[in-house]
Amino acid sequence: MALQVSLSNPPSLCSSSAGNSALSIPSSSSSSVVPSSPSSKPLKSVRIAGRAPRSGAGGGVVRCGVETAVPAIGQVTEVDKDSFWPIVRSAGAKTVVLDMYTQWCGPCKVMAPKFQELSEKYSDVIFLKLDCNQDNKPLAKELGMKVVPTFKILKDNKIVKVVTGAKFDDLVLAIEDVRSS
Repeated sequence: MALQVSLSNPPSLCSSSAGNSALSIPSSSSSSVVPSSPSSKPLKSVRIAGRAPRSGAGGGVVRCGVETAVPAIGQVTEVDKDSFWPIVRSAGAKTVVLDMYTQWCGPCKVMAPKFQELSEKYSDVIFLKLDCNQDNKPLAKELGMKVVPTFKILKDNKIVKVVTGAKFDDLVLAIEDVRSS
């Protein structure tokens, strides 16, 4: 379940130099938005996916818009069809691990906290997750997703390893292999 909120005075999702994302909404009723950093641009709408991230140790999930394509280190960044490729391109030679999941998938729910732990363990790897809902179906198809969960490991804008199913040990081995190459 996803909720799309369209605002007449759109907010701006910005990233600070520390890598933390913040939602900046101007208090005036004017139609202009003043971003909190010069590189950020206003979003047309805010997309809120099903559940909020859990509070407590380990951070959670950071949502990333196409205009702010900056993933958080040590956290999982939720992407969509518009923000995925800009983030992958900006990663350069860094390893990128994409968790392709659905909200209704039981094995996906089992893997989610383990995927979060991996993002905290490997600070040199970018961890992304893509909800393969109807909105993101074109990207899921482009990436060749057939089952969920599917983990795609990319380097230099190319898919170099694929792990299908809730196979945590296989995922760790694949990440280690790509990091060392």
